[in-house]
Amino acid sequence: MAGIDETKTFKPVRIAVLVVSDTRTLENDTSGYLLVERIKASGHELADRKLLRDDIPVIREQVKTWIDTPDIDVVVSSGGTGLTGRDVTPEAITPLFEKTIDGFAHMFHMVSYESIGLSTIQSRALAGLANGTVIFALPGSNGAVKDGWDKVISHQLDSRYRPCNLVEIMPRMKEHL
Repeated sequence: MAGIDETKTFKPVRIAVLVVSDTRTLENDTSGYLLVERIKASGHELADRKLLRDDIPVIREQVKTWIDTPDIDVVVSSGGTGLTGRDVTPEAITPLFEKTIDGFAHMFHMVSYESIGLSTIQSRALAGLANGTVIFALPGSNGAVKDGWDKVISHQLDSRYRPCNLVEIMPRMKEHL
């Protein structure tokens, strides 16, 4: 049965948070704040946090820096996954992927549908693997961050989650490098 196996040991991972927005600052960035609080409350380590404008080369360079940093295991972004002209997070990070984690988008849309109904089709949430680093891209709304972290990401980043989780395979994600 799926769930937390309390007999297993929790293993924290190091997570970088990226917020993509043309309108927010670190002072009024509520979705980034929610992510940081949830990461820490879950027992993980906040490795870094940045807020960047919707700019493909700038976003890509930051994510590339993080995936090239050995002490960052996961990148979680918020924002820039919509359909407007300025929403460019998928275009910025997808070229970095060696593998996509297609199931994440499916699961995100499933849980998002419970919250916002058919409006979930306007999201291009995605995940992938680059240089052994797991990357999740969430929409920028607080509700999307809560749904994405609370109902999907947190479970896959909990080493006690059964029947399987991403943490237990992280050491093998760099086998090909």
